[in-house]
Amino acid sequence: MSATTRVPQEERTRAMRQRLMDATVELLVEKGFSGTSTTLVSERAGVSRGAQLHHFPTKNDLVVAAVAHLTQIRGSDLEAAVDRLPEGPGRTEAVVQMLGEHFASPVFTAALELWVAARTDPALLQAVGPLEQRVGRETHRLTVELLGADESRPGVRELVQATLDLVRGLGLADTLGDDARRRRRILKEWARTLDAALEKGGTPQ
Repeated sequence: MSATTRVPQEERTRAMRQRLMDATVELLVEKGFSGTSTTLVSERAGVSRGAQLHHFPTKNDLVVAAVAHLTQIRGSDLEAAVDRLPEGPGRTEAVVQMLGEHFASPVFTAALELWVAARTDPALLQAVGPLEQRVGRETHRLTVELLGADESRPGVRELVQATLDLVRGLGLADTLGDDARRRRRILKEWARTLDAALEKGGTPQ
């Protein structure tokens, strides 16, 4: 087979896998883990069952690949949001609001479905756990950088982690209904607390 024939085939295969991954994420959001099946994924992606089973023989194979795909999407979404952040006054609020929106997005909902399923599925946990730890570390590092926080000062690391725990919790609440207005109010007040604490270099008194 010539190179000119092989490259288009590789591109078609890559495009097909991308459609399968996108369909898996969409179905995780719409139907949850238990309602997501390989049959539904192949139908949504417009891929034959035979082709899908060739690349992902089982549901767990498919979902594990989707975990990696989700990790990339979450990283890309955060990078895009970071580029829109303002400098100067108001930056702290912009950062926490950006994080709040990220953790209330459909991508977070899909990831949440995987976390819940992994709790009782050792094979899935083995795939989800390390990637989620990596996402957590990267998100923490990025938050420190965006806030200009000095974690060598007492209490600052805990404040950053509290910020991330807060936005994750608000994201979880959002899965039960649109809570955007309440989320924005809470994060606005938290940004004020955070600004004051970071200026003092530690936990609010």
